[in-house]
Amino acid sequence: MTNPDPISVFRTEAAELLEQIESGLLDLTRSLDDRDQIDAVFRGLHTLKGSGAMFGFDALAAFTHHCETAFDRVRKGDVPATHELVSAVLSAQDHMRALLETPNGDHDAMSAALLDNLHRAVNGAGGASPALAPAASAATAAAPVAEQAGGLREWRIRFSLPANAMANGTNPLGLLDEMRDLGECRILADAAKVPALGALEPRDMHLAWDVTLKTDKPRSDIEDVFIFVMDDMALEIIEIAAAAPAAAAAPMPKAVVVTEREAPAVQAANDSRQAKAAENVRVPAERLDEMMDRVGELVIAQSRLTQLAGAAADLGLRSVSEEIERLSGELRDTMMVLRMMPVASLFSRFRRLVHDLSRETGKEIELITEGETTEVDKTVIDRLADPLVHLVRNSIDHGLERPEDRIAAGKDPKGKVILSAHQTGGEVIITIKDDGRGINRERVRAKAEASGLIQPGQALADQDLLQLIFQPGFSTAQQVTNLSGRGVGMDVVKKTVEALRGAIDIVSRPGEGSEVSLRIPLTLAIIDGLLVRVGQGCYVIPLSAVEECLELSLEDDLRSRGRSFISLRDSLVPFLRLRELFRTGTQPDPHQKVVVISTGSERVGLVVDQIIGDHQTVIKSMSKLHHDVATFSGATILGDGSVALILDVTHLVAAGQHQEAQLRAAG
Repeated sequence: MTNPDPISVFRTEAAELLEQIESGLLDLTRSLDDRDQIDAVFRGLHTLKGSGAMFGFDALAAFTHHCETAFDRVRKGDVPATHELVSAVLSAQDHMRALLETPNGDHDAMSAALLDNLHRAVNGAGGASPALAPAASAATAAAPVAEQAGGLREWRIRFSLPANAMANGTNPLGLLDEMRDLGECRILADAAKVPALGALEPRDMHLAWDVTLKTDKPRSDIEDVFIFVMDDMALEIIEIAAAAPAAAAAPMPKAVVVTEREAPAVQAANDSRQAKAAENVRVPAERLDEMMDRVGELVIAQSRLTQLAGAAADLGLRSVSEEIERLSGELRDTMMVLRMMPVASLFSRFRRLVHDLSRETGKEIELITEGETTEVDKTVIDRLADPLVHLVRNSIDHGLERPEDRIAAGKDPKGKVILSAHQTGGEVIITIKDDGRGINRERVRAKAEASGLIQPGQALADQDLLQLIFQPGFSTAQQVTNLSGRGVGMDVVKKTVEALRGAIDIVSRPGEGSEVSLRIPLTLAIIDGLLVRVGQGCYVIPLSAVEECLELSLEDDLRSRGRSFISLRDSLVPFLRLRELFRTGTQPDPHQKVVVISTGSERVGLVVDQIIGDHQTVIKSMSKLHHDVATFSGATILGDGSVALILDVTHLVAAGQHQEAQLRAAG
């Protein structure tokens, strides 16, 4: 087993720190006086600077130091947090990513420009340039008069570290030494929680400390001692009084620590964080992919074993086969859960995008996210990032109006973009909705006719007309901008979604806004399927799309010739004869079956010769030669080594609905 590269580990952790910093900055734009967010951003910058210097990323550490200094002054109250300052640090944070990825690149010019922008933002907030600010300016206007004058003050610090502090690299002696550097200290250790020798775990931290400190430093300097462990510890800092002669000083009290009885909420939160940290394990994504491939091969081998056991008379072999089938199914389900990720990791990327586009376009925009706990396969999340960027940018540029236009239309000047996700069967539906002007159908039709996509005056259903915006090169923008007008965005969305075996639905109401829904399968690796036979070939229908199975008698089959409808609980459902669609050249079985499938509210029946049963389907991609065959979404290997094609439910439902529309139009 190879040891991880320390630089790679640092880059991964630094990327997470940058995401946390960005999230904190975006939260700060909503409430500029949020002390918790200011502290969180400062801690993130401080940690990034220190870690960068430790691993040799000197340019990153030096650049981050300026941002850290700016936020330190905000934290101490020297300058207020402003939107300009937050935007400057957001821009600087993008540059930190570049310094992280290419530490030896030529970044001097960009660094100088961003730092100049940062200094102007600080100056505009009412403070001196952070690079030139003297260290003595740490005192704040709200600080006590005695502290401003440089007088000694007396503090009582009581703290206890989490049990795994030593294992995580935290040395309490180092913390105590740092407090000694601040001034005169009296330190008392509390051993009340040290267990008996027989129950002692030597690697755990059991001690707590009670420190009395006399110093002329502000409270923030004391907090900085614990900045790297503050989130996981119990800490109490109390100012006793201005330092007086030793005779007047209060006697040293008995050592007291923050216990569970004194601060149950804090202790419970700390315990929860520690437990969570202990439970999580960082695993490279490629290892999960490799493990998923192995599980897929196991499922295929198990299918082969099941087939052999079914043909044998050995009851022992059948028993073992059933047990292996159960275990492989459980392993498959466990592996699928490991690959699932909440869409929150995808949605969080758009907060920064919306923030930047709001400043660029001059529009007031509120991003609302719903259903962030909905889980999707990791591969799906990775491949959906770019399509969603195009859809969000399109909603902001084409959909949302400028504030003055929204007020004139009787709307809130702040437009809304809603990102939501929910699961329906084996699909996840991700929706991008805005409350803007909606899609101009006349402009879409005019552009389509001018481009030769449709004939002038050609009759089109509303959904077909709206789907034209996904054609390559199609754009209704009057002029090319940084956001749109080149016609290269929406066709990327359509191609990506179709490659994921998904579908796109559009709803748009003039003056009310538009809603684009992406219907995406939960996973692209292993699915439960229904194995059917059509002619001499076997096919797989995704079980999540199957509603029910019916028998189509010979009489019903003959009676429905030319109509291809079946009556199902007082409603007519169109059906497709797969034997004719696939041109098998075989005669139908006397007792054909109809498998009713659905996507959303649309239903279609598929006529097959035989329903064989359920099948754990390991999805294999189609070859480049068959990539454009829309009827099939992939293939799988059966137990006997033969190949069964997986039916594309979305395409078949659309084909069935199109057939129904033609029959209704023909009367």
